[in-house]
Amino acid sequence: MENRGHQQAPYRLDWVDVARGIGIVAVVVGHVWTRGPLRDAMYSFHMPLFFLLSGMLSRPHPAGAFTRRQLVSQMRPYAAFLILLIVADQIIERAKGHVPIFHQWPEDMVPILLGGFWLRGPFTIFWFVPCLMVARMLFNIALNRWPDVLDRCWGLILPPMLLMAYALGWWTQASPLGLLSVPMAFVLLWVGAVWPRLRWHNGLIAPLGALALVGLAGIGPTLNMKIADYGWPILSIGAAVATSLLIFRLSARIAGHAGPLAALGRAALVIMYLHVAVIHYLTPYLGKPWLLALALLLPFATFHLIRRTPLRRVFL
Repeated sequence: MENRGHQQAPYRLDWVDVARGIGIVAVVVGHVWTRGPLRDAMYSFHMPLFFLLSGMLSRPHPAGAFTRRQLVSQMRPYAAFLILLIVADQIIERAKGHVPIFHQWPEDMVPILLGGFWLRGPFTIFWFVPCLMVARMLFNIALNRWPDVLDRCWGLILPPMLLMAYALGWWTQASPLGLLSVPMAFVLLWVGAVWPRLRWHNGLIAPLGALALVGLAGIGPTLNMKIADYGWPILSIGAAVATSLLIFRLSARIAGHAGPLAALGRAALVIMYLHVAVIHYLTPYLGKPWLLALALLLPFATFHLIRRTPLRRVFL
């Protein structure tokens, strides 16, 4: 993506929202269709896309202030949505005559506090935000040391981080607060930060498209970042990066005509937190196209409702 100067900032923000919109649709599709080639295609890139976008928007900030701001701004909504869904599960499951997911108190406080790997069902997505937050805090510390992401000193950090990512994934799936995936998230943040430094030309479409097909067409194993399953070493995550970069380019080209996708992108965090619950509770009653529509629209409407009330200070 070329840097065209200050006057293009609103346009660039528009395409970022469009890319987030495409990403969140892919996340929801992957949770509605829980097996098969469509699910695998979505899983091949949807989470790396968000890490790459975050890396593209990263700038060095004072480490202490940035860390405090991240902890407050990210963990407050995390806790608020988690408590909301725990209460909702208690009400909904008991109304259906079922046992709630968390029903052994105070023992269930342990998996709730551990989060990540221990949160399943409607809570399964809650690994993502803590993982991104910690990766961003670590990446910001490195950015303060080496603001130029093309500085060769990054070569001292990235190979060990990549090796750690694969080693941890091979060793265990247990991931408190999603922290198992932080090393790979860190690498993706760096790739995202490097990408705007490279000049786009259309000759990149063919090699990126060929690499993207490794994931999208199911040629290689798909990803599951929650449990640090990165498929084929380097190649599968490379396919995710290629798909995401092509989506970024597409988003930039259609930004002026993709208002609905941009609107979904602006609501992406609320959709991320709530869509699995919609799918979880409505799956016995609705077909998959209806689940997809409602898993997008109900959290989207909730986002706009929250924005108009004092609850935005807690949930947004």
